[in-house]
Amino acid sequence: MGDRVQQQFDAVSSRYDAQRRMLIPCFDDFYGMAAWAADSAAAEPRILDLGAGTGLMSSFMRQRYPRAHITLTDFTASMLDKARERFAGDSRVDFVQADMTGELPEGPYDLIVSSLAIHHLRHEDKRLLFGSVMARLEDGGRFVNADQAAAESPLFDRLYREQWLRDIYDGRLAAEEADAPCFEGKSTSTRKCPSSFAGWRKRASPASIASINIGILPCSAP
Repeated sequence: MGDRVQQQFDAVSSRYDAQRRMLIPCFDDFYGMAAWAADSAAAEPRILDLGAGTGLMSSFMRQRYPRAHITLTDFTASMLDKARERFAGDSRVDFVQADMTGELPEGPYDLIVSSLAIHHLRHEDKRLLFGSVMARLEDGGRFVNADQAAAESPLFDRLYREQWLRDIYDGRLAAEEADAPCFEGKSTSTRKCPSSFAGWRKRASPASIASINIGILPCSAP
C-alpha cells in the first residue's frame, strides 16, 4: 500500500476506534458477524489478522476464542502501537509490522481474518494476497474478509452511499474526520462486488466459498 494511505492512518490512529463506531453502520453486528463466520474446531486456534490496525477485529476474535494465539499485522507502526495498548499483558498476542503486498507470516493458521483493509489494495495485489492466504491456512482452516464492496446493482450502490453520507455528516463527527473516508470512498477503483472477490478466491484454491450480504466473505481450505 502507498505512503498516502499510511499517512492517513498515522494521522487518525489515536481516534480510530471512536471514529469506526460512527463510520460503520451496525458496528457491533459487522464485527460480530465476521467473528461468527470465523469458525474453528481448534481449542486454541492460531489466528492471523491482516491489516489489523488497532486490533478491533482481533478483539472480537479474542472474545470468541479466549485461548487463541493471535498474530496482528499492519504496515502502520502507530496503529500497531494502539493494538499493543489494547492487548497489554496478553501473552498470546504477537505483532508484526508488514505490508499485505509483501511476505506474510508463514503459519500455518487455523483462521486468517481481515476487516476493512484489503479494499485499499490494487486488484492485482488482492488476487496475489488471496493466493498467499490460502497457502498459509491449515487443512480445514478458514479465511474471513469483512470489507466494503461495491453492490451488484449500481442503483443499490448509489442508494447506500447517499444514506451513508447523510449519516456521517449528521454532526456526530467533525467535518474533517468525515471528509477523509468520504474522499477515499469517491474512488471505486479499489472496490469490487462480492462475486468478483469470490472468483479471485476460487482461482486461488478449489475450496468452497460463501458470501454474506454485509460484505463478509468466509472461505475454507480443503
